[in-house]
Amino acid sequence: MSNSFTEQYHKILCPVQPEFLDKYLSIPILTRLKGVGLLCGTDWTPFFSNNFYYSRFDHSKGVALLIWNFTHDKAQTIAGLLHDVSTPAFSHVSDFRKGDALTQTATEEDNSSMLASSPELLECLNLDGLTLDQVDDYHKYPVADNEVPQLSADRLEYMFPSGAALAGNWSLKESFTLKEIEIMYNDLVLCKNENGIVELGFKTKSIAEKYVKRVTDIAFFLQQCEDKMALQFPAEVLNMAVKLNVLKEADFFDLSESEIISKLDKLASQYSQVDSKAAFEASYSLEKLAVFIRTYRGFKSITRSEVPLDDYFCINLKVKKRYINPLVSDGTVEGNLYKAKRITEISAETDSLIKKFLSYEDLPFSCVKFL
Repeated sequence: MSNSFTEQYHKILCPVQPEFLDKYLSIPILTRLKGVGLLCGTDWTPFFSNNFYYSRFDHSKGVALLIWNFTHDKAQTIAGLLHDVSTPAFSHVSDFRKGDALTQTATEEDNSSMLASSPELLECLNLDGLTLDQVDDYHKYPVADNEVPQLSADRLEYMFPSGAALAGNWSLKESFTLKEIEIMYNDLVLCKNENGIVELGFKTKSIAEKYVKRVTDIAFFLQQCEDKMALQFPAEVLNMAVKLNVLKEADFFDLSESEIISKLDKLASQYSQVDSKAAFEASYSLEKLAVFIRTYRGFKSITRSEVPLDDYFCINLKVKKRYINPLVSDGTVEGNLYKAKRITEISAETDSLIKKFLSYEDLPFSCVKFL
């Protein structure tokens, strides 16, 4: 399903892929991202039942296609394509590894230096008459990126495949279908926001309302104890593996997720008879790491709690609130941009939904029984 979904989805984003993009899609700093999942390690645990695999490469290409579709600007398009080159294996799990669950921006730190160190990229840019300065920071282009809760190409792109792939897990029952994506996407136009800056927005109020309902369902999902555990558990496993020299920090850039998982599984199999309680109570060791790996690769449920539980791995943390309050056009065009208002200004139902989300808190502790 993955290849089928991705191919059809990308054609919705941009029916005709621009030829200049082809040469960039084969450079090593981008092809590496084919082994990095968009959904942050959830592809490797039976706790999730993702419908298909969608990589950071797929996401990067999707962002570029989306930007090109609305701007036909090479610099913005390539900046969007390159915005995730510094993403390590398991994506935002690396933010959790570094204690950055709340902003989830730690993975962006090395992006510019990695771009500057790629001779293949510099050659491509030269062929297109572009400079590194034009493409090394997609934050400078508001269609590509902006602050939450505005709608940007990056935010728009990852919500569609996330909603399609995650559906079927515990509380997210409705998926984005390709038909729905097409209807919503084709309703988008470039608007002028309240600060006079260009921003993607919807032409039709009812379509915007439906879109917000869907992405807010995903946003609730990402705030729940289950998803917090799904990211923090592998963060603990990976940090422990590095400290015990099972993995090196370079592995998160040099190896794919499947290669790293194979390394971890191999170690766990060497200590398959270790008692989980004994290993947990023991000093820091390979035996303890094996129990953590075994549990991450096998757990299928969590326990919510007001307090930490004995003989469980428990976490208590706040995570980034991902939500969107998009613009809706009033139909008036000013220059080349539509005049618009936030959906919360014209839809009481949507305003109530977003306020409910912003005040939502799950129980403090998410706990997993060791296997």
